[in-house]
Amino acid sequence: MNNFYNLLQYAKPYKKFAIGHVISNIFYALFGTLSFVALIPMLDVLFKPKDLSEAPAVKPVYEGLGSIDDYGKDLLAYEVSQHAGSDPQKALFLVVSLIIILFLLKNIFGYMANYFMVFLRNGVVRDLRTAVYKKTVSLPLAYFSEQKKGDIMSRVTSDVSTLQYSMLPMLELIAREPLMIIFTIGTMFILSAKLTLFVFIFIPISGFIISRIGKTLKRKSDRVQREQGTILSILEETLTGLRIIKGFNAEDKFNARFQNSSNKSYHFSNKLLNRQNLASPTSEFLGILVIGILLWYGGQLVLIDKSLDGSSFIAFMGLAYNIMVPAKAISRGIYNVKQGSASAERIQEIIDTPNPLKDIENAIEKESFDSEIKFDNIWFKYKDDYVLKNFSLNIPKGKTVALVGQSGSGKSTIANLITRFYDVNKGEILMDGINIKNIATKSLRDQLGIVTQDAILFNETIKNNLKLGNDQASDEDIIEALKVANAWEFVKELPEGIETNIGDAGNKLSGGQKQRLSIARAVLKSPPIMVLDEATSALDTESERLVQDALENMMKNRTSIVIAHRLSTIQKADEIVVLNKGEIVEQGKHSELMDKKGVYQKLVAMQSFE
Repeated sequence: MNNFYNLLQYAKPYKKFAIGHVISNIFYALFGTLSFVALIPMLDVLFKPKDLSEAPAVKPVYEGLGSIDDYGKDLLAYEVSQHAGSDPQKALFLVVSLIIILFLLKNIFGYMANYFMVFLRNGVVRDLRTAVYKKTVSLPLAYFSEQKKGDIMSRVTSDVSTLQYSMLPMLELIAREPLMIIFTIGTMFILSAKLTLFVFIFIPISGFIISRIGKTLKRKSDRVQREQGTILSILEETLTGLRIIKGFNAEDKFNARFQNSSNKSYHFSNKLLNRQNLASPTSEFLGILVIGILLWYGGQLVLIDKSLDGSSFIAFMGLAYNIMVPAKAISRGIYNVKQGSASAERIQEIIDTPNPLKDIENAIEKESFDSEIKFDNIWFKYKDDYVLKNFSLNIPKGKTVALVGQSGSGKSTIANLITRFYDVNKGEILMDGINIKNIATKSLRDQLGIVTQDAILFNETIKNNLKLGNDQASDEDIIEALKVANAWEFVKELPEGIETNIGDAGNKLSGGQKQRLSIARAVLKSPPIMVLDEATSALDTESERLVQDALENMMKNRTSIVIAHRLSTIQKADEIVVLNKGEIVEQGKHSELMDKKGVYQKLVAMQSFE
């Protein structure tokens, strides 16, 4: 139930709807109970018409809770006789009209309760889904290397939907069903305390049996949710890697993986749904069993003890059945809470995940970059082995530093650390003498422009893709950035120019075109520091020539960290840093390093920066 209480936190902003819902339910329960009480005078009119003439001549006086049963009956009989005299037809019409009005009022307030609940439920779902998405986006990249994308997608979509139709309906039951039971039981006590106490002997037994059935629901539901996450993961991998799957004739292998996961989901779902389906007939049977025992015991009170009259007994039976409806709803709600608990747990797992990269309190807002970036004896590892060891480097403002080395030497890790996608294990990175851990992440990244090896674009227009880093940019600014990145030549030929949608991940464009757009995006942001992580590696020779000029234009008067494996990209750098297994082995200008005839010269000779 802890998960359910966590869920209630999201209902706080919708307090006014909750209050409206509770007030409406109070009246719903009141008029629902009174509609059954109104059956007593109707039954008296039908079966004891002679009693109309025996109705009290004066209005009865209330003498306390002990005599409320007699007071209620006498008051009803008095009012009916006052309006109908001794005419049973008139009396019957009056009582039937009263019952219809009570049921009408019950349903009006029932609608009002549901009306308020719509805003409450949908508001909680919206806020919960938004909270999971926001937390997912804020978590560090390291978190996602341990998780399946499909499983995270499943939590944001199907787990939230499961909550919407399993645990959240319990919000409706919190007020309505208990109120209905309280009002009904109170009225039953007034009609016959003996019979009501007899009912309470059997209700705990029923509750125990129902809870036994529901005990395994959470575990079974958890397995179903996890398997749905696996299915989504396989689907996401398939769509991303479809070219490779087809190229390697691996369709059968992926079909088998999907089929296997689908079969598991089928078996788990069957077990879960069959256990759920057992809930309704069990509670129905137990309800009828209690009603049967009531008929037997109540019949004794009417026929033998004469302590209960027939009209009151029939109304009592109606009220007893009236308890069964909310009791069944509550037992079904408890089943749903157990089922939804697994989804709530998976969602809460993301929300509660600690974020090691969270800004410290009173983090510094950095408005500009003034002097230098300094890597001071930094050590870093993704898992077990250090990929950077005792790495120290000064990058003065306005200078271009190139990082080279074979694959796995730690070049791209530098880009991940300066942008604070990861934090160092030892040492510190300083910007203008301030540890970047003390700078607000947003303001740190405002100083940086990033162009990665994979040109990551979104299913949007060219204009919206470029405005990602500068939302205030005009169309003229966008065209200027495209010209700097040598991309305007192909963009202006597109049917809708900068308003052209480039498709999912920019798949309507070539690799070179996508990369030039990602460079234009960095140009438009116009940050003081540029991080180019193998920005030309995806380009063919012609595209590289076009982009190389763009990069050089973009890097003028800017501080640049260039990670590259093509000689043309790095030989003009102010300083080249050669890495091997996470350590600096050589450092200097291109000509100086060539004269050393060391590691760099060998890399150039073999063109082996990859």
